[in-house]
Formats: sequence, structure tokens, C-alpha cells
Amino acid sequence: MSKSRRQFLTQTSLFLLGSAVAATAQQGGEVPAGMPSVFGEGPSAGPAVSPATFAEAEKLMQVRLTDGERAMAASTWSKTMAPLYERRTGPRKVALEAGLAPASRWNPILPGSKAGPERDRFVRSRGANVPLPGNEEDIAFASVAQLSRWIQARQITSERLTNIYLRRLQRFNPQLRCVITLTPELALQQARQADQELAAAKYRGPLHGIPWGGKDLLDTAGIPTTYGAEPFRNRVPAKDAVVVQRLRQAGAVLVAKLSLGALALNDIWFGGQTMNPWLPEEGSGGSSAGPASATAAGLVGFAIGSETGGSIVDPSMRCGITGLRPTYGRVPRTGAMTLCWSLDKLGPMARTVEDTMLVLQAISGPDSGDVASLPSRLDFEADAPVTGLRVGYFPAWMKQKPATAVDGAALETVKQLGMTPVEVSIPDWPYGSLQLVLFAEAAAAFEELTLDHRIDQLKAQVPDAWPNIFREARFLSAVDFVQADRLRRKVAEVMAGIFEQVDLLLVPSLRDEMLTITNFTGHPSLTLRAGFVQVTKARSDWAPDTSHPLPTFSTPRRVPYGVTLIGRLFDEGTLGRAGVALERAFGVVAERPAGF
Repeated sequence: MSKSRRQFLTQTSLFLLGSAVAATAQQGGEVPAGMPSVFGEGPSAGPAVSPATFAEAEKLMQVRLTDGERAMAASTWSKTMAPLYERRTGPRKVALEAGLAPASRWNPILPGSKAGPERDRFVRSRGANVPLPGNEEDIAFASVAQLSRWIQARQITSERLTNIYLRRLQRFNPQLRCVITLTPELALQQARQADQELAAAKYRGPLHGIPWGGKDLLDTAGIPTTYGAEPFRNRVPAKDAVVVQRLRQAGAVLVAKLSLGALALNDIWFGGQTMNPWLPEEGSGGSSAGPASATAAGLVGFAIGSETGGSIVDPSMRCGITGLRPTYGRVPRTGAMTLCWSLDKLGPMARTVEDTMLVLQAISGPDSGDVASLPSRLDFEADAPVTGLRVGYFPAWMKQKPATAVDGAALETVKQLGMTPVEVSIPDWPYGSLQLVLFAEAAAAFEELTLDHRIDQLKAQVPDAWPNIFREARFLSAVDFVQADRLRRKVAEVMAGIFEQVDLLLVPSLRDEMLTITNFTGHPSLTLRAGFVQVTKARSDWAPDTSHPLPTFSTPRRVPYGVTLIGRLFDEGTLGRAGVALERAFGVVAERPAGF
């Protein structure tokens, strides 16, 4: 045995002996000077537990203890572990403010790596000289890029455009249930200011005078911000979220707070279910349900959504719009509802790829209120060539559900545009295990709501809704949380290796593995309409419910279908450039849902 090993064992034995003496002394009365406190010898706390308690808990944790181990744990739990809950149970309770972020934070950039372009550059599309339509519907469905040109050329005022959208919101919201709060007074005030500034030769840029809608988890001063959840229906913040501030500074006009599934899950909120304009018998998808529905129906110029695990990608694909989920950390979340500190992202939802880039430019950049926000650059040129870009794809995924013929056609379009398809692969790992991080953080974010049972007020109380998930998450293991976090780093290293081979990825939008992986690694994604498919049954984000079956159609319904591009960290410019080229080649972006 080595000397160091003998010394360690000797010192450890002496320490344990000293601890035993200390424990005896404490039990007997006076503690000798200089003796350290002993772990597990403080006062008891919490309710009584027994070996049977542990035997039942083992089933939840999926571990096995022996009878002896179970007996020891039960006899000592009240002194070793129960006191650790004092922050929450008392006697010295500590409240954790809603805006308080964890000390640990996820950084998508691996040590030693650089991410994103080295310059800031934004070159808009050249654009054609399109005259202002006489039909208000044609105006409402125009892209932000086109609307901005009409406003800048004084062919339409922001006030008129705002009134067009306000009328459409009032007309179609009863059918779609995509609006939680309409903001006509504020909107017209901001629109008139935009017109006055333009008359005074003060032009703020492409978003000047453009009406937009925000997912109702973005704080708006003096205007309700409800999170789509019953307990927050009367919540009125005193300050705007940073993204709201930045859009106001860019001259954009807020016309509505748009619906989200309660606490950012799926598409059911306290006002009902938000519906898909292309197929009004089905929900729009969630949780950025209102932004997707309103944008698809031409009720806003653009919208801001959020994503934690698919909330921009999913409704964007179903409603046939373009959704840009930025790199984690690019857009500050200050003043936005927290669901998961290490996953939440805010991003633009619009009718064209270029529109999402115009909005991203306005809302990017760090803010001191969001400890995860990072400096970033955006290098985007709408009309730049895409020849030679390496586009990775997963061959097996193109042949499996949820992929369709549209995905295969998109890959062929990649080739036709001069981009180079590259086969890639990932290890066969249990990527779903990462969701433990999401469930634990979300349950922590809404701990008080769960423990005081206000969560019971939510409309959706099914097994796959937050109330049940938050309650179940109390029994997740802290050890497994750390292990999931370590797996997350391992997955990030895999993605870094893939992006050494390719410039971007083309994937089926709702492929579970890639939705999970890229949300956890923080990579940006761009979902855009690529074609149409036929469906004979309404789709849903909710688990099947035999008591409430989904509508079926004897005649198949034609609905839009989108593909998703994944980019390098902070390289949204390349995503946008490729997206613009694909969008033009697909030639399906201009089609509108019937009846709107």
C-alpha cells in the first residue's frame, strides 16, 4: 500500500473516530472546544418515515435498496435529509422571486469553440416595385418586407394598416380564439406616432409602423399578461418585456396579446382552444398557438412566439407559416414568463423567411436582466447565392414517419439549388432522458402555484398537462438531474461534430429526437412551408382521449406542411439565406387559407 493511501486511511479513521466522540459528547452535554459540527446530528425535521416509505419511493426512483439499507435510511432521514427542505418547509423559509434565475446556467458554446459570424451585416432582398393593392385582404397578407416598403414610400399609413388588422382581429378571433387581449388604443397611438415620425423624416427601419402581436407571456406595461392560465387572468405588469421595448424602438405597433396554451403548453387556454385557419376543426398547435394562428390568417404583420421544446416549430408547421427559433441566448427573455431557464427562447413568427430575419435583427442582443443572454452578430444577405452549402440529412428519417413526400421533395430541391446533400448520423441514445431537466426546471418555476393548488384551476387537467407533470416532478431524482445535465453536454459535443461536416441540417419538422436535441443544445431552427399534404383526421398535441375523439373527414383536407432547417450556433444568417432560396423554389408561400 502506498504511503499516501495509508495516510488517507489513517486520517479518515481518526476523523470518523472523532466524529463518533463528538456525537457522544453532544448527546452527553458539553462539546469540547475546537470540535467541528457533525453531519446528521442536528434536530429532527419533517414527518416520520419508515422502511415501507422507502420501499414505495424506490418504485418511483427505479432503484433498489436492501432491507438493511432501507432500515438505516428510514432511521436517519429526519436528521440527514429532511432538514435540507427547510428553505421551503421552514422554520426559516426563503421566498424565491419569480425573476430569480438559477446560479448554474447553460452555455450553448462549448469551451474552446467560437460561434457565429465575425461581422454584422444585413442586406434586404432587392424587392420589386409592387403597387399597393386595392383589396384590404391582399394588404393584410403581404409580407413585412413588402409592407415596410409601402409605408416607407408613404403609399399607406401605419394608422390605416393598423385599422385593417384591428378589424380583421375583431372579425376572425371568435372563430380562431387566438387573441387574449386586443390593444386598439395603444395600437392607434403607436401607429399615429409612426406616421408623424415618418412625416418628419424619422424612419426607424423595416418594422416602422408594422402591426404585430405578442404571445401573452411577454410583459406589457399596464396591459394584462396572463400566461393563458386562469390564476394569472388579472395579472397586469408595470413594465414592458425587453423584446416589447425593442420592437417599440424599431417603430412596430402592438395590436394584440395572442393566446398560448396555459403556462406555455399546447393550445388550450382559459378562453378555449386556439384553432388552425387552414383546418378550423383542429387546434393550431402549441404553445405559440395564437401567434401561429393570427399570422396564418393575416391578422397581424408578424408575431413573437417562444419555444422550450417545440412551441415555435410545431404551430408554424401546422399553420403553414415561417417560425424562427433563435440560438439560445441571442434574444433576451427579460420580462417574459419563465418555464425553463436553460431552454426558453423567444423568436419571430411571420409569413416569409425574410420577415423573420427582419424581426430577429430588431430583437437580438444581450440584456442584463437575462443572465443567459449573449452578444451575437447577424450576417444575412437575402439574395446571396447558396451554391456549395453543405446540407446534412438523416437518410433513415426521410423514410420514416413523421416525414412525408414533402420532405423528400425538399431534399431534391436542395440539390437543384446547387447545395450539397451530406448524409449524417447520430448515436442511438435515449435523448428523451433530457426532458428530466425541462420537467424539473418547469416544476421549480411554478412551485408555489403547484403546492398551493392554484394549478388546479387550469382548464386542462389531463395526464399530459402541466398540473400532473408538475406534481409528478416533485419525485424526480436530483442525482438523475445532474446526470441528464451531463448527457446534455455529451449531446452538444455530438452536434458540434456534425456541424464540422455540414453548414446546416434539413430535418422533418416534428422528428422528436431533433426537436429535443436542438432545444437542449441551443441550435437555431427555421421552419418554413414546403408544400401541402392530405389529412383525413384532425391533428393534436394532446394524448388521445377516447371520450373526446378528434374530428375525421370523409374527404381528405389539404393542409400546409413545413420542413425545418437547423443551423450552427448564432449562424441564423446562413439559415435565412438558405431558407429564402428554398422558399422561392418551393413556390407555395403565397397561398392563403380559405375564408380569411
